[in-house]
Amino acid sequence: MAKDLFSRYIWLIDTIKRYGSISREEINKLWVRSPYSNGEPLPRRTFYSYRNAIEELFKINIECNQSTFEYYIEQDNEHDDSVMNWLLNSASVGNLLNDARHIGGQIFLEEVPSAREHLPVVVDAMKEKRQVTFSYHPYSRINPTHDIVVEPYFLKIFKQRWYVTGRNVKEDTIKTYALDRMSNSRLLPATYVIPDDFDAEAYFRDSYGIIFDEGMVKHVAIRTDPRQAKYFRSVPLHHSQTEVIHDSYSIFYYKIKITPDFIQELLSYGPKITVLSPPEVCAIMVDSLRTSLANYENGGFNIG
Repeated sequence: MAKDLFSRYIWLIDTIKRYGSISREEINKLWVRSPYSNGEPLPRRTFYSYRNAIEELFKINIECNQSTFEYYIEQDNEHDDSVMNWLLNSASVGNLLNDARHIGGQIFLEEVPSAREHLPVVVDAMKEKRQVTFSYHPYSRINPTHDIVVEPYFLKIFKQRWYVTGRNVKEDTIKTYALDRMSNSRLLPATYVIPDDFDAEAYFRDSYGIIFDEGMVKHVAIRTDPRQAKYFRSVPLHHSQTEVIHDSYSIFYYKIKITPDFIQELLSYGPKITVLSPPEVCAIMVDSLRTSLANYENGGFNIG
């Protein structure tokens, strides 16, 4: 495969997506100005070769409108569109950083846990519907648990960490595992079938992150100042978020399950937010803040 072939695929996907629908002639004009063309048009045979490769590699279908002879990307559902956007963003940033290696000393990236070793194993398990086994070392235990066998149902990224959710065969329970806490992962020959009544989209729909809770959905109200409100508008805490704007503050409303990771997220904003309801969440916030304050009042800041 040519060194920049993957980048060419990404360029073609991104170009068609940005324009919505575009003719071969317009694609050619843009291609000639791209860094991949050497000033030459994109041959028809090469275009169709890229188109087929994109469908095979990324499951992205580039269709042609026979009445206008314009090309567009077929989008089956909102989830597929979000996956495609994530793919394009990740690949585009990767290509950009690769081209900017000569200024690497001026680019600082966040250190994130690595899942490179285990992600291909889990993806293969999902594609082939085969069980996967691994050792798991959660932060809450000193010693790892060995020979866990899981039937992977879906993958999810949360706060730049990869998680796999599936059925723990021994416990016959749906559980979630962080890939960076795994070791010795490998495929097993045994196959499985995802139950017809399991809905991956719905599993975490009412949760904040990756902690599943069978409890009731609660109506949460949070008051913020105008400055913090701008951040919540640009990066919503949850897909259920709605906002009512007042003169000097905003109130954000959520329909969400009260999980530990959601509480932790609220606490991270400190005095920038005030939880108004429900009462049980207010009580949890107050208790946690009082405990934190007591740590300092009792001399917890002393070292030695």
